[in-house]
Amino acid sequence: MSEQSPTESKQSSYHKTVTIFCDGSSLGNGRGQTRAAAVALLGYRGIWRAVGNYLGQATNQQAEIAAATVGLESLREPCRVHLFTDSRYVVETMSGRFRKKTNHEWWQRLDNAARPHQVNWEWTQGHVGHLIQEAADRAARKIAQAGRVSDEILREAMDTVGTTVVE
Repeated sequence: MSEQSPTESKQSSYHKTVTIFCDGSSLGNGRGQTRAAAVALLGYRGIWRAVGNYLGQATNQQAEIAAATVGLESLREPCRVHLFTDSRYVVETMSGRFRKKTNHEWWQRLDNAARPHQVNWEWTQGHVGHLIQEAADRAARKIAQAGRVSDEILREAMDTVGTTVVE
């Protein structure tokens, strides 16, 4: 009987492969009164779900970290995750190429959210018309403007994405 290494055992426990597109928005970033929000769109076999948080006063970098965090925290079981963000800051830091010099509490929460999953961090260019990334961006900006998460904003993002399957 062969034994599985802890890594093999962990990898075999992932039943689902989930795609997450996330974006953060900080209106007034760097100026006194900011309004920030984070949104993640989670896809599994063409079924999409949207989650979001109104963050209040936060920088754009913090909103980007929070967007990845809320997406990962909303997963109900360990998954293989292909996470797309337009934040090089998040991708490079979570891939170990940048050091965590600031925003330590935000990074700690993201580290904890990522821990149960096998995450592939991928940068995608923002504001170039990618359907899913643009839907996440629009929803984050709308939540930041509204000062609260609304089901209507999240539903609109999901309706925009429809049954898109990401390979």
